[in-house]
Amino acid sequence: MAPAATAAGDYKWTALSNTTIAVFMSALDGSIVLISLPAIFNGIGLDPLAPGNIGYLLWMIMGYRLVQAVLVVTLGRLGDMYGRVKIYNAGFAVFAATSVALSFDPFHGGNGALWLIVWRVFQALGGAMLTANSAAILVDAFPADQRGFALGINQIAGLAGQFVGLVAGGLLAALDWRAVFWVNVPIGIFGTIWAYLRLRDDGQRQGGRIDWWGNVTFAVGLGAVLVAITEGIHPYGGHAMGWTNPFVIGLLAGGVLLLVAFVLIERAIAEPMFQLALFRIRSFTAGCAAGFVAAVARGGLQFMLIIWLQGIWLPLHGYDFADTPLWAGIYMLPLTAGFLISGPIAGTLSDRFGARGFATGGMVVFGLSFVGLMLLPVDFPYWLFALLITLNGIGTGMFGAPNSSAIMGAVPASQRGAASGMRATFQNSGTALSIGVFFSLMIAGLSSTLPGTMSSGLEAHGVAPAVAQQVAALPPVSSLFATVLGVNPIAHLLEPSGALASLPPGSAATLTGPTFFPQLISGPFHDGLIVVFTVAAALAAVAALASLARGGRADAAAPRPTSSEGAPA
Repeated sequence: MAPAATAAGDYKWTALSNTTIAVFMSALDGSIVLISLPAIFNGIGLDPLAPGNIGYLLWMIMGYRLVQAVLVVTLGRLGDMYGRVKIYNAGFAVFAATSVALSFDPFHGGNGALWLIVWRVFQALGGAMLTANSAAILVDAFPADQRGFALGINQIAGLAGQFVGLVAGGLLAALDWRAVFWVNVPIGIFGTIWAYLRLRDDGQRQGGRIDWWGNVTFAVGLGAVLVAITEGIHPYGGHAMGWTNPFVIGLLAGGVLLLVAFVLIERAIAEPMFQLALFRIRSFTAGCAAGFVAAVARGGLQFMLIIWLQGIWLPLHGYDFADTPLWAGIYMLPLTAGFLISGPIAGTLSDRFGARGFATGGMVVFGLSFVGLMLLPVDFPYWLFALLITLNGIGTGMFGAPNSSAIMGAVPASQRGAASGMRATFQNSGTALSIGVFFSLMIAGLSSTLPGTMSSGLEAHGVAPAVAQQVAALPPVSSLFATVLGVNPIAHLLEPSGALASLPPGSAATLTGPTFFPQLISGPFHDGLIVVFTVAAALAAVAALASLARGGRADAAAPRPTSSEGAPA
């Protein structure tokens, strides 16, 4: 083999290994904080369930995802213009530096939470710089017949990071809450140096001026919509949620108007941020649509399963509330194993046989797993739960890599950064939307039944009616987040009131024990699960149809003639 060919062959593996580490690290940090929240809030001395503090909790979870959703297209476009590796390398450095800042939070209480939220936003900027350009770097480095495999490894690393973070967060938080952020520092420093030394820009660059109006209207418009979704989960006035809040309504309306303005600007400007003509490519449009709908179906799943395990199943099986975050991550490992196995295999086979069959079949398997989860009782046999979430992971893996490969392989080389950013935007926006939709459905169901059930249950064990009604008035979102935090909300709320001290020891032990709250919430929660999983199964069916509509392999792989600006003619 010629030296040049050998060097090219070595480089593609360097690109794959470096970008895989980066995507894994970025995704890991999106979920590692979720499991570590109890230790983090204890560390900064903040009660997340106290009135007014739920907002800190929501933004700790959602802020990172929101920033990644909003900025990836812009950062992908900048990669097309100035070099994908340059933007990618800078992202590695930003990610490492912000991890250091997060671990040295000098404040306590609300100020400590704000420090973490702000630096998480900057950390998400670094993560967005990595994810926006990693797929384009891989497509530049790998030949067409190996892109599915490469993107499969890369995307599965991202999905794996989301779930490995659940276990890693529990283990690291047990040592020190700051260790959750320390873990990124050596990886980030090593990855930054390695990327600067070894990665190179092999892709076509498309020069030009920055489309400021397009960037601003897209970022602010999408950001307003996602902020509104986040705030919509937050209680408002006497309502369990904030969808009647004028601020939320105004953000939604303003965001939609700005996104409409973005489309009009991109159609009129000579050098747009994103070539809307790419949506004329059947495989690109169908793949993005399928990816968005699949993300909506999948994004809230992680939270629903965590709440199910931490709030009900694990306490009913003898686990202390404080131990449930770590064990929930462990019991969800079959989901991780499912897509770790199926993703690379499906990516490799899609290089040979085309993406449509694998991606469509993956969504069918994915949807059927939701049907199976709907049929489970609240106190399920674990082997059956493990089988169903394994199928869910297999379906996700079958879909992810072939879909990404088809999207990236369908666009002109000069537009791969922007296309990768748009693909990531659809996925991240779908995840954020999913959390808002799934939590809203669940809270709507709980708000109609949980207060009365909780009040009567407390009174039956001797709690004074006034105290019972006060505790029952806690917004349902707080009860849901209490389970995520590994907190028994009954004990947490009754202890400050002094109600426990006035109860007989047997009643107090029952109320603060591991089974009272799970048994209390299981009926209303299961009703909400049925609604959530029904919606998810329906969305999976829509994603399967969208994937089927991408056309055959010839439609996805055929080169497109381009205009002088690099968009399809």
